[in-house]
Amino acid sequence: MTARPQLPDRAPRAKGVPTALDGLLVVDFTRVVAGPACTQTLADFGAEVIKIENPDGGDDTRSYEHADLAGESAAFVSLNRNKRGIALDFTKPEACDIARELIARADVVVENFSAGVMKKYALDYASVAPNNPRLVYCSISAYGRQGPFAARPGFDPITQAESGFMSLNGFPDGPPVRTGTPVIDMATGMSACNAILLALLARDRLGRGQHVEVALFDIALSLTGFYGMTYLMTGVNQSRFGNSPNGSPSVGLCDASDAPFYIACANDRLYRRLVIDVLGRPDLANRSEFADRRSRSANKEKLRAILAGIFAQDIRENWVARMKAANIPVGYLRTVEEAFNSPEVRARHRTSQIPHPAAGSVPNIEQPISLGLTPVSDPIAAPLLGEHTKEVLSKTLGYDDARIAALAEAGVFGTTKATADVGGNGAA
Repeated sequence: MTARPQLPDRAPRAKGVPTALDGLLVVDFTRVVAGPACTQTLADFGAEVIKIENPDGGDDTRSYEHADLAGESAAFVSLNRNKRGIALDFTKPEACDIARELIARADVVVENFSAGVMKKYALDYASVAPNNPRLVYCSISAYGRQGPFAARPGFDPITQAESGFMSLNGFPDGPPVRTGTPVIDMATGMSACNAILLALLARDRLGRGQHVEVALFDIALSLTGFYGMTYLMTGVNQSRFGNSPNGSPSVGLCDASDAPFYIACANDRLYRRLVIDVLGRPDLANRSEFADRRSRSANKEKLRAILAGIFAQDIRENWVARMKAANIPVGYLRTVEEAFNSPEVRARHRTSQIPHPAAGSVPNIEQPISLGLTPVSDPIAAPLLGEHTKEVLSKTLGYDDARIAALAEAGVFGTTKATADVGGNGAA
């Protein structure tokens, strides 16, 4: 078995520095990827995020198969940092009452249940907004909360397929390919976070919150980008082009004599720099068939063969060094292992390890957004199932020990080992 990489402890943020979302209370009903990605960003920048889970197993990603430490999967750990977790069984009326009390105090609610679930428990926007008109309520779904497709279930790869996004991935002579990572889920989470922040800004001006929606299908369609716009403008159906957009011979994966690398000479200026300063072939810049981008695209197979023959004459490290010296965009083709051990990751402090109550420590991938005056909060590992139930009920809602014990006895927090300490003296 491959050894777990050694990671540095994370350096703490400076004392007394504010966070961007300090004082914001978020009630998080989300699970799997898109919703948790959204609420994790809010939590990273100081919002108090209370993640509500079903006590019977919790968020589906807890049991994902990629990897786990002390029973916590890589997927769950990567998407639920800086949250406080509570477990509520919504088949118990008291659990719904607790959720409504939290929502009444909240600034933001985020949910990505199937259509009708929140309404079933009177936790939908129409039910809760009258008691909290400043609430920003975000719904994340596959096809939206309104219209003929609202009840359809859907996941990242389904919307990749249906939106045309997947048809753009892969090589022209091969089948469409989904992205390795769930990019639609992640982009939906980012968009949901943006929508919430926009609604909070609007609340400051208008004095009230609103219901915002983000749908995976809509995000996937938007990510077809200028290829989708090209179809709308010309009627020409765009398709797969592999590693070279529109078949550009000077953008894409190239093979040195020992290993591949990627170059991106997408304009005439960079192309001339490549063939003149790096390859020493001014003829490739001056010939009319290669003189501009359109000409190179029309003669791409011929130019690609010439470049391939040149690159095969030397090792990758030499080509990369020459291109970097000429300020040409170039990069190594790395595996995940190589990327996470790269000088860029080390120099930018992208990884660390943080304490975990069961595993001792877990790896941490840093939040990619940086704010100079309000940096991210010190990361706290994703919660164990129901870990903060008692704390949230006592500190946020003001319940005393007797009331919490009675609720635990009634099964409101479930009956699994993960929630068994709630009614006693445990820290859950």
